[in-house]
Amino acid sequence: MQTIKVGIIGCGNISDIYMENCKKFAVLDLIACADLSLDKAQAQADKHSIPEVCTTEELLAKPEIDLVINLTIPAVHADVSLQILEAGKHVYVEKPLALTLEQGRKVLDTAAQKGLLVGSAPDTFLGAGIQTAVKWIADGAIGRPVSATAFMMSRGHEHWHPDPEFYYAEGGGPMFDMGPYYLTALIQLLGPIQRVAGITSKALTERTITSEKKYGKIIPVDVPTHVAGTMQFESGAVATLITSFDIFGGSTLPKIEIYGTEGSLIVPDPNGFGGKVMYRKLGQEEWIEIPLIKGYESNSRGVGPADMAEALLHQRKHRASGELAYHVLEAMWAFHLSSDSDSYYHMKSTCEPAEPMSELSTHS
Repeated sequence: MQTIKVGIIGCGNISDIYMENCKKFAVLDLIACADLSLDKAQAQADKHSIPEVCTTEELLAKPEIDLVINLTIPAVHADVSLQILEAGKHVYVEKPLALTLEQGRKVLDTAAQKGLLVGSAPDTFLGAGIQTAVKWIADGAIGRPVSATAFMMSRGHEHWHPDPEFYYAEGGGPMFDMGPYYLTALIQLLGPIQRVAGITSKALTERTITSEKKYGKIIPVDVPTHVAGTMQFESGAVATLITSFDIFGGSTLPKIEIYGTEGSLIVPDPNGFGGKVMYRKLGQEEWIEIPLIKGYESNSRGVGPADMAEALLHQRKHRASGELAYHVLEAMWAFHLSSDSDSYYHMKSTCEPAEPMSELSTHS
């Protein structure tokens, strides 16, 4: 089988699952990794049997590499993606696409000018859970979707994460941390977003780290930590979304529910690939569990780049596209901008929901 040679920039915690899964997808040939810390890159190369360790500049100078997976920290996602594009290589970047709309647009425009592809996480919507829900809706099981609710209710990360400061600094907060999963799933289920009304707040101005590495350190909270609002989709459907780091006593709210004219659907956690899909038809008293369609149920991060590589070989559209990621980025900003301006935010971008997922070739 023809393959696409791949390099990874950024060898932090998230790189493990990408490196592991790159070895599973037959279309991907992971040949090099890079990091600001060459020791960290070497450790990951040894762990995952990656042939070469190099600096970012050395990796980008390799003519045989066609696709680079950008797993750097969010603050430099756009800068590194632009470096990759300027080197003449396609890029797949972890979420978010960029921190600002201006950065995101520059990444997409640069790619278009150079005839290159941009892909972006999350690719969890390609998993069996969301794909089953998408098919159920497309087949008309709940009638016309008219509304939805989605909740990401959390107490924040300072009690477990070794370096939680960036979650509360500019570019952080619950919407930019977890919003990409929820918004990407909702767009697949309901289509592109038309307008947003948002309200943001902050429960605490300081937080105390209680994880082991920096136990007792007090950090400032520079961003809203509770982001709530309503979206109207181009289809006419209306959805309520709350993302929060201010839920200190726990919550029993569901992750995502979709309500149609003929029934309702419980959609699994969009941060995962599998999960239960539940259905209740108009007039029925009980929820029934829907069997998942064949596909990716376990942690399959890396299926997005694999689909992108197959798209390159077969000259088709890839599913976790830059246009989708930009629409999600604009929607995340829309909640904050709406709150700041005390008015609706009307979306400037749009996108097409991805084609239904099909299984990719894997090594036996």
